[in-house]
Formats: sequence, structure tokens, C-alpha cells
Amino acid sequence: MDPLKYIFQKPMPTEKLAKWQILLSEFDIIYVTHKAVKGQVLADHLAENPVDGEYESLKMYFPDKEVLFVGEDIIEAYDGWRMFFDGAANLKGVGIGAVLVSKTGQHYPVSAKLRFPCTNNMEENEAFILGLRLAIDMNVQELLVIGDSDLLVHQVSGEWSMKNTKILPYMYCVQELIKRFTKIEFKHVPRIQNKFADALATLSSMIQHPDKNCIDPIPVGIHKQPTYCAHVEEESDGNPWFHDIK
Repeated sequence: MDPLKYIFQKPMPTEKLAKWQILLSEFDIIYVTHKAVKGQVLADHLAENPVDGEYESLKMYFPDKEVLFVGEDIIEAYDGWRMFFDGAANLKGVGIGAVLVSKTGQHYPVSAKLRFPCTNNMEENEAFILGLRLAIDMNVQELLVIGDSDLLVHQVSGEWSMKNTKILPYMYCVQELIKRFTKIEFKHVPRIQNKFADALATLSSMIQHPDKNCIDPIPVGIHKQPTYCAHVEEESDGNPWFHDIK
């Protein structure tokens, strides 16, 4: 006679399971644990029981596909100046950075380290105002503001409302600064297209700023060839560099 299989639906402690196995072995009863129901069972059930003819397949159409597009080039033609801004926070501190780009492509970076506790929205607003003040000091009239903070860009443009009392003073300051421009536009881009401002903010956050001394501006240059090639002049004798090494 085949032994009787008994399945326990609820989990039991190990001690009780061992006790049950010993007691049930006298009556040719085998204990079998309850197996997990896998997702393939649901797929098999749907395949064996198709729905009626009124079923309509899902239409893969996204009416807001332009909103999901992130591959736009930020180097497109623009009549005025452009400004990139960003904030960064880590264990070393909080930093903000902004970059002004002229019509000819000249970059004017500016950064600062924040020595007061602030949220992510506050640091983004601080970086935004830092860039706006730099543009005003340079007498920029037309400006395209570019940032990766979707919330800030929509709030400044008036598309989204603001309820955070800590951010309201920033918005009042921004509205006053915006009046200094004859034309200003706002644009949101993904973080990967805002690397320069993000690098400035990260650098400012990690620098241990001295209490009394000032930090001179950090020049950033571009080297198109290695340094040793630019300063070492040697005539080739036709032998490899390792011919005299023993």
C-alpha cells in the first residue's frame, strides 16, 4: 500500500516537524512540505483559459513621449547666454556651482561652499541664485537657465506651485533677480548633461575651506598632448627604448 502523503499548509517550528515525522512514520505517512506557487502556474492558467472576443490588447502609445525624451542636445543655437547650475552634498559638506556660457562658447564658472544646514531644494536654489547674480554682474540681458532639478525649473517657470515655507524666500529672491533680464527662459535636462556644474558643486563640497584665508580661483585648462612629449626633445637612433637595459 502506498504511504499517505499529508501536506502542512502553515509553517511549523523545526522541533515539532521532527516530532511529527517520527510519529507519522509508524502509520506509513510521509510528510511533504508545501511547495511555493510559482508565476509559471499563472501563465499556464491564462494560456489554457483564453478570454472572450471582447478583449482588446494594450496599446503601446504614450501621449507624453516628448516629456520622456532625454537625448536632446544642449549645444543648440541660442541668441543669448546660457547658465548651468547644480548643488552637491556629501560627508564633507555642501557645495554649489554654476557656469555661464557666452555666445562664443566661453565658460565662466563660479562655485561656493555652504556652511549651514540645508535640504536638497535649498542647495539647488542657492546654486540657481549664485548663477543669476553672476549673470547680472556681467550685464547679461538674455539668458537660458539650464538645470537638472525638475522641481525647481517648473516652480520658477510658474508651472508648479510651492508649499514649502523654507523655499518661499528663495522664490521671492529669484523673482526679483529675474526682473533684471530682458529675456530669460528655463530648461530641464538630465544630470548627465549637467556635468560641468555638478563637478564644480562636488569640488566645492569636498574642499576644507580655511576660516581666515581666501581661496584663489582655480583655473581649468586643456592639454592636448602628454607633458613629456611637450618638453622632452630627443633624436631617435633607431633602437628601441629597452635596447641598453640588461
